[in-house]
Amino acid sequence: MERVFECNCIEDTEEIAKRLAAVTKPGAVIALDGDLGCGKTAFTKGFAKALGVKEPVVSPTFTIFQVYEDGALPLYHFDVYRIEDPEEMYELGYEEYFYSKGVTVVEWADMIKELIPADAVHILMENDPAKGFDYRKITISCEGELSI
Repeated sequence: MERVFECNCIEDTEEIAKRLAAVTKPGAVIALDGDLGCGKTAFTKGFAKALGVKEPVVSPTFTIFQVYEDGALPLYHFDVYRIEDPEEMYELGYEEYFYSKGVTVVEWADMIKELIPADAVHILMENDPAKGFDYRKITISCEGELSI
């Protein structure tokens, strides 16, 4: 299944994230990709808010991952931009999070594509400056159906 959304503001991006959060099941992995500044963290913030996460959600670029447990489901937020070798993920114990009862969001997922589960939801976020600074094209793909 593949769905394409066009967003013209941050609120549109957050709405797509909210709709995805409403249908996400425990154990899901969401693989986010796109250029720097395309809205991956904004999407994750909207997703976290929809799950009921109260604490501030920030990009864990330097810490690699952040755990939020105060929502409807635990949220494990990875930013693997600084991972130089997928083997580093084993040192972080990524499997404990990817295969848990929570939801895992991975920014820059393509950098560890061999570790992303086959049933992950893949999201590609793209800018188009010709359509405006806040424009985002969001392509969501996964195996099976996804009603968002």
